[in-house]
Amino acid sequence: MPPLHLHLVSDSTGETLEQLAKAALAQFDNVDLVKHYWPMVRSAGHLDRVLDEIAERPGLILYTLVGTQIRARLESRCAALGLPVIAVLDPVIAGLSRVLGRPARETPGTQHQMDAAYFRRMEAIHFTMSHDDGQGMEDWHESDVILLGVSRSSKTPTAVYLANRGWKVANMPLVPGMPLPPLIDQLQAGTGGPLVVGLTVAPERLVDVRRQRVLGLAAGVANLPPGREGETYVDPERVRDEVREARRLLAARGWPVIDVTRRSIEETAAAVIHLLNQRAEIARERGA
Repeated sequence: MPPLHLHLVSDSTGETLEQLAKAALAQFDNVDLVKHYWPMVRSAGHLDRVLDEIAERPGLILYTLVGTQIRARLESRCAALGLPVIAVLDPVIAGLSRVLGRPARETPGTQHQMDAAYFRRMEAIHFTMSHDDGQGMEDWHESDVILLGVSRSSKTPTAVYLANRGWKVANMPLVPGMPLPPLIDQLQAGTGGPLVVGLTVAPERLVDVRRQRVLGLAAGVANLPPGREGETYVDPERVRDEVREARRLLAARGWPVIDVTRRSIEETAAAVIHLLNQRAEIARERGA
């Protein structure tokens, strides 16, 4: 069977279209696929050149074009070529238009404009990167979330993912025998402080992950956390004790805990966002 040529045509960067295509393709196994990216298509001349290329490698066309005329031109040419074409955002935009009672704007790339949300996201990324692994405690009060967990419980990648969604995140490892800094309890004493979330992981999984890191250390591409020797770091019994101690500490303070053993970074971040939304909803109800 010949490969499927998938053409992604966008009047902006094509990022949204690519993510939608990726999500849909995840439902199909063993697809021999060739992707073709056609971003920033905003004129009839540009579109015609793209369609000439598509005609040489026919396949399925997915598009996000908001201009009425250029959309009609694409649909017409694809019909003449006998090629399937899908406007992937149309059902969502149509639904929003019905609910909101007004038509959508026909402005390409509005989601990428450098608006206030963009600058908040950049600020969140900068904050999160400079408050990794217990750094910058003096201004942790500015964070939206503080992630706590034993070493290699995916604190940093989860924090970075959340930062890209606009949340300011600090994170700190839970080290056996070391008490939490009093600052965290002080931040939780009042209202409106950061949401503290614990990340935990099955000891067996944690041992595997840490062993990989020790191998990286041997190869000169990783460093162990301060005060950790290789054998102690991966000893199954010590790891079980470490995870148990961390869970007790988190439970004693009533902080929510997310088990990341079988979760991807995206799923862990989604769970944190759900907790943030829950807290915001409770605050709105109390303020009503």
